[in-house]
Amino acid sequence: MAEDLLAALEARLAEADRDVTAALTALAAGRGEQLYLVGGSVRDLLLGRPHVDLDIAVEGDAIALAREIAQQRQGRLTAHEKFGTASVELAASRVDLARTRAESYERPGALPSVRPAGIDEDLRRRDFSVNAMALRLTSPAAGELLDPHSGRRDLERRLIRVLHDGSFRDDATRMLRAVRYEARLAFRLEDETERLLRRDLSYLDTISGARLWAELTAIFYEERLGQALARAQELGILTAIHPCLRLDEAGEAAIARAEEERPAPWDEVCLCLLCCHCDGQDAEALMRRLALPRRHERAIEDVVRLRGALNDLGAADAPPSRITETLEPFSIASVWALALRSDDPAVAERALLFLRQWRYVKPFLGASALRRLGVPAGRDLGAALRRLRAARLDGVTSSREDEIELMGRTRE
Repeated sequence: MAEDLLAALEARLAEADRDVTAALTALAAGRGEQLYLVGGSVRDLLLGRPHVDLDIAVEGDAIALAREIAQQRQGRLTAHEKFGTASVELAASRVDLARTRAESYERPGALPSVRPAGIDEDLRRRDFSVNAMALRLTSPAAGELLDPHSGRRDLERRLIRVLHDGSFRDDATRMLRAVRYEARLAFRLEDETERLLRRDLSYLDTISGARLWAELTAIFYEERLGQALARAQELGILTAIHPCLRLDEAGEAAIARAEEERPAPWDEVCLCLLCCHCDGQDAEALMRRLALPRRHERAIEDVVRLRGALNDLGAADAPPSRITETLEPFSIASVWALALRSDDPAVAERALLFLRQWRYVKPFLGASALRRLGVPAGRDLGAALRRLRAARLDGVTSSREDEIELMGRTRE
């Protein structure tokens, strides 16, 4: 079994990754230290997934080892002394190293206090059993699989299971990671783990807005985003973060359409689709709860403000120029949310036309050409450009000559 796992690892790694792993193993042996492939890397190896990251735990000084390999291979070192972790960027490879450690939590939701410890305690601090395995890379027992929490059995049963009763209380962000792993791996929560999650939903209140937003963003970039968000809704995670976050049936359909379209800015679009029911007061409360970047705040504000423009956008006689003038002040993410989930097909179609075509339309004549035609700089010039753009959007003009003729009629 040991030889099989090491052979499987070599088969999964690119040549540069195999080379740096061998170099690290040799350096660690010279230092009398043990190396382990850990966490999701071992999980993905056992699942036969095509790519395995180099996530390595060191029973020893991980930063010193990282510094040595960086110097040997002319790599770029990034170290975090407080946690005993380091990453090394090489020409064609990247490796993350961490000192094996134990963690304790002063209170629910607090960042953990860490201390050096052996591999057994390091695995005990992990979030789920499938992430609490290690593959020994150094002799004398190279290739040994350490699986003290039966993670391999849970892989076979396709289960996500926490390691102890207080796991979600210690760190409630594990709830969001649970639905991420469920979706990514096509697994399901073990029954007791689901019960604990539902029991401890209130502990999401102990997590800072910045950490919650980071976990939500990670979900947005999952391949099976719709499944992860639907599960977060079903389990009550979204509501526990803030009642403004909601994914109903129409929202699920909108997310599915968004995944096909993949519009940018992606994380803003996803957030807007979860906030379509917010009123102004709820939107402000959500922004405070998640400590959002300003561009995301603006997107949520615009989701609310856009409702006031629905009559204009849905008017049967509204020309493209009026639709464009109405939508241009709003953030692109909020307009995408409108296009993807509006109940009015006409509004959705016009929003899509704006996003895909109309917002890019410009007059054939630019500012310099208009000045040569005698239009003075300043307000008159700006008004002329807007008028020409509207004419082109509405099909009144279709060439430079048409615009010159229109300007001539306008100035008569």
